[in-house]
Amino acid sequence: MAESNTLSIVCEQCHTKVNIPALAHRQRAVCPVCNHTLISHRNGASEKLLALSFSALIFLLLSLPFNFLTFKASGQKHSIDLPTGITVLIEHDYLSLAIITSLATLLLPGMVLAGLVLLCLAQLQGRRPFYLPRLFTLVKALLPWSMAEIFLVGTLVSLIKITELADVSIGLSFYAFIGFSAFTALCISQFDPTRYAMWLSQGAPPQPKPLSEVQAKVSIQRTWALLITACILYIPANLLPIMYTEFFGRETPNTIIGGVISLWESGSYPVAIIILVASVIVPVAKIIILAWLNFSVQREKTTSKQLRIRYYRITEVIGRWSMIDVFVVAVLVSLIQMGNTMSIYPGQAALAFCAVVFVTMIAAMTFDSRLIWQQWKQLP
Repeated sequence: MAESNTLSIVCEQCHTKVNIPALAHRQRAVCPVCNHTLISHRNGASEKLLALSFSALIFLLLSLPFNFLTFKASGQKHSIDLPTGITVLIEHDYLSLAIITSLATLLLPGMVLAGLVLLCLAQLQGRRPFYLPRLFTLVKALLPWSMAEIFLVGTLVSLIKITELADVSIGLSFYAFIGFSAFTALCISQFDPTRYAMWLSQGAPPQPKPLSEVQAKVSIQRTWALLITACILYIPANLLPIMYTEFFGRETPNTIIGGVISLWESGSYPVAIIILVASVIVPVAKIIILAWLNFSVQREKTTSKQLRIRYYRITEVIGRWSMIDVFVVAVLVSLIQMGNTMSIYPGQAALAFCAVVFVTMIAAMTFDSRLIWQQWKQLP
């Protein structure tokens, strides 16, 4: 059913006030200044989101108890399920990698899905318990850190890397994880935060406050600090080995660029291109774009506003996909542990590169896109 009243919304990305008429099914309102989607309307949106979230949770539970991958080489066999893979990392003293992998691929996506289920049930039942606003805020905050689909791509890349070394078979949990990743991605695409914010506030959504000069300065300074940190971390992330391969007692270090070159020379061109783009081009491009955006707002540039906001949104979308290489290392380390015959260990660059990804993601969140449209030295 279409909306019955005209709605006034302030765009969170350019702080433009927009009056929105009634929306019909599958319509969405877009900011006329920055083209940001303000709100969308779908008939039965809560029911669909509830069904998708519940289905994703079921697939998540099914992906835990069964075999995920099996590795066979030199007469030896090693099988893992998802919890066992995390345990292997912990047992070999790779606690940081285990925590990052478990949080990004299982725990945080599970929390997001459980939160969506509770939000949908509360809305369908017409209840607003006291904890719901905090739950809604938590779900929005965790969405960028939910990386199940990135882990799935990393697993596929891992399989391609090791198929020439040994036989690898896929278990039931792997197929369940595909379902979990697919339904989670559908949930995120169907979730409209503005719609739920309106329902929680029982009217118009909470309007963002105007940007103050102090907030503008803090945003610029924090973004510069994070970008400088990312640049410093990017040096060891590329110079140091991201993993070590031990084959019959001989240890071979592998850097990110070295891995790309090896894949290309072996004829795995698509995988080499994926790793090159995700692990080299994307982090560098994101740092350059954010630095350009921060410099432009600091100098109060008034040109190319549409171009700048478009590049800003690109950095928000693509930055997290650089985690593919980290997940490749986590999968290979968990799966290939056969003593001196064949083993893989994470290198120092794994955590450094992971830190680069996280710091650049936080830098994109810290950068206030309203500065592109507002001259901060003239703010009230």
